[in-house]
Amino acid sequence: MECAGKVVLVTGAQQGIGRATAVEFAAAGADIAINWLDDQEAAEHVAAEVRDRGRRAILVKTDVAPIDVLINNAGVFPRVPFLEMTESDWDYVLDVNLKGSCFCAQLVAKAMFLAGRSGVIINLTSGAAFRSSPRGVHYVASKGGVLSMTRAMALELAPYRIRVNAIAPGLTDTAQPRYGSTEAELAETARATPFGRMARPEEIARAAVFLASQDAGFVTGQTLHVNGGSYLG
Repeated sequence: MECAGKVVLVTGAQQGIGRATAVEFAAAGADIAINWLDDQEAAEHVAAEVRDRGRRAILVKTDVAPIDVLINNAGVFPRVPFLEMTESDWDYVLDVNLKGSCFCAQLVAKAMFLAGRSGVIINLTSGAAFRSSPRGVHYVASKGGVLSMTRAMALELAPYRIRVNAIAPGLTDTAQPRYGSTEAELAETARATPFGRMARPEEIARAAVFLASQDAGFVTGQTLHVNGGSYLG
């Protein structure tokens, strides 16, 4: 699946799904703008992986003028029991996961519109928006908001030939689920899926490459579940 000549901005690209997505798009022929939060060395390693695949890579935070595809991947999930959750806990998660995704998408969509170009926005939601998650009321609310926001954005941006879709990963083998679960707990949860394992970051990334490609050129306002059949049981 080719994305030759495209410029893709991946937020939260220094690790996990973001890193895998940047590398997969590079393998598909895209140049990558790598957004990072707090680990420049890790981001530089991702840039090196992109360049090893013969593509250009830069580290950016604000330059969205040439962007063809936005991957809204940046997110946080600090586990907090609901009865102990504070307003600041809520604000932090909603600001990053929902507000941040909204206004990053708005900025990119404006640039696409002003340049007279079509484009693609892919928002990362979560299976937790459908099945919930312990100690995650704020996180589940934010990811449910991303789902609704994706549909609304898709409707508003369709006249400008900007497609907007979401990906809902299931349990994925990254650092994020390890902040709140032991390896034994993760293994038990993984065994409960029909495929009997966690998703690999590259599997989420390949779904993003598909949604950004012309093979999905008439797909907008949809959520693609990548969860090993977690909802079948």
